[in-house]
Amino acid sequence: MTRYGATLRMALVAGVATAALAGCGMMSKSNTATFSGSMNAASQVPPNMTRGSGLAEATLNKDTNVLKYKITYDGLSGPATAAHFHGPAAAGANAGVVLPFANAASPIEGQATLTPAQAADLLAGKWYANIHTAANPGGEIRGQMLPKM
Repeated sequence: MTRYGATLRMALVAGVATAALAGCGMMSKSNTATFSGSMNAASQVPPNMTRGSGLAEATLNKDTNVLKYKITYDGLSGPATAAHFHGPAAAGANAGVVLPFANAASPIEGQATLTPAQAADLLAGKWYANIHTAANPGGEIRGQMLPKM
């Protein structure tokens, strides 16, 4: 075999090994999970007739259980009087507050460290974001926090 042939084979082997290692890295599990919930009055339990809408988005670091969230909304019947995450509850069911927000004005942004049980409920799709108003003290708009795929 010539020196050129040996060098070419070594380069090809190195390239294949590099591609294989890069592929393995792409197959590793991410340590974050993202969630979103489209918020509307029809999702409330019981539903109401308001025209408000919004979007709740969140990212959970599964290693640290730190949840970062952002909720935006508009078109409510009046100013928000309270806003928070509720759980554990599937869509169509109600549950208690698990994470209150310091401020109810849109946009709502923040972060919190969840307990392992809270993180498990969130990952199972059992949390929802809720915005309350004076006209709808039980909640005006709601969005189930579902994992994004």
